[in-house]
Amino acid sequence: QVQLVESGGGLVQPGGSLRLSCAASGRTFVRYGMGWFRQAPGKEREFVATITWSGDSTYYADSVKGRFTISRDSAKNTMYLQMNSLKPEDTAVYYCAADPDWSSVIHRHFAYWGQGTQVTVSS
Repeated sequence: QVQLVESGGGLVQPGGSLRLSCAASGRTFVRYGMGWFRQAPGKEREFVATITWSGDSTYYADSVKGRFTISRDSAKNTMYLQMNSLKPEDTAVYYCAADPDWSSVIHRHFAYWGQGTQVTVSS
């Protein structure tokens, strides 16, 4: 079983920055994709960004492209989401996800999910 634990959420002012982390433990995979999703109250969960197992390919939602950066540290088995120029509409619970199927980064279907971390952007 794979466990995913998110951290780094909090309250920030519009225009501020925040860095989310997702640490994976337990069973590991030779190749797996990882990604970030978010869900605001009363709204559907939406795709934010994904990254391949090698870290050489990334995908972003149009709403965050140019502001957010997804990355991973293989040695620490940790994924990150650097969020800059935050807007109130970025307020949501952010979830990390992982899957041993490489196509997950394209199809956005993941087997393992974290518990979520709250991000609130407000003045």
